[in-house]
Amino acid sequence: MEFRITPIFTFLSLALVLVTSFASLPSDPEAYWKSVLPNTPMPKAVKDLLHPEWMEDKNTVVKVGKDAVDIDHDLSVAPGNAYEAGATMDQLHQLENFTVYFLENDMKEGTKMNLQFTKATIESAFLPRPIAESIPFASKELPEIFKKFLVTPKSVEGKTMKKTIKKCEKPGTKAEYCATSLEEMIDFSTSKLGKRVKAMSTEVENETQLQKFSITGVKKMAGEETVVCHKLPYAYAVFYCHKISNTKAYKVSLEGADGTKAKAVGVCHFDTSAWNPKHFAFQALKVEPGIVPICHLFGEEDIVWVPKV
Repeated sequence: MEFRITPIFTFLSLALVLVTSFASLPSDPEAYWKSVLPNTPMPKAVKDLLHPEWMEDKNTVVKVGKDAVDIDHDLSVAPGNAYEAGATMDQLHQLENFTVYFLENDMKEGTKMNLQFTKATIESAFLPRPIAESIPFASKELPEIFKKFLVTPKSVEGKTMKKTIKKCEKPGTKAEYCATSLEEMIDFSTSKLGKRVKAMSTEVENETQLQKFSITGVKKMAGEETVVCHKLPYAYAVFYCHKISNTKAYKVSLEGADGTKAKAVGVCHFDTSAWNPKHFAFQALKVEPGIVPICHLFGEEDIVWVPKV
């Protein structure tokens, strides 16, 4: 889960054009989903980005976050991406009261965790693929991007957009991809898992304060491969998607001390031998890479794809 401080900036003229274009084609990404995945229900995280409430407001405001504490789940020591997930002392201190990672033995009914669920703070929507593809998305085109979005390069918004693009340009593997539209996310996920898939996202009744949550139920999903798509802070919906192997995904029912109920998506990693030895998970759980399975839950903006039985 990621914890962000999120300032606000306005799209101004270009945003109005994009929103108007998107509003005129509301069924495009939905139609693509239904054509490719006719038997796969659309998770709430996707629905929210197709018909966000803010698009109905007269003021077109989009929030782009500056990461205060950013824990990247699943980052391994890969070429060009080595040791990115090492935890700093500040991260360890700020998250010491949160249950970010836990052991597989605790993925069971009755386990208690310190969790805080907050509603999505990055108000951005999916653009239909033709519109997303018409907008520059590359470091070399940052001057044009800033100009079109009326963003100052040295502003928080400018630095955040630059960081997202840089992340998407880092050398990776064929199992990684940045999707700038729902159609691209569907194509990537189905190319890795096939079209018999289930898409899931965490759902929470209400926003909560940090409190004890108890696991009231656990359901293991099929398969040992998962595609996870993490929402990145940007002017419109952009997701960093990656395929991970040697994993088990779960649907986890939770109930908070205040009675709030949540249906979370979780995953356990059974091979962490390639993870950064200084990864937050190892420091928090006081274990070494590759010794025991490590688990975590996903936030409401993450989309998890698994094979369907």
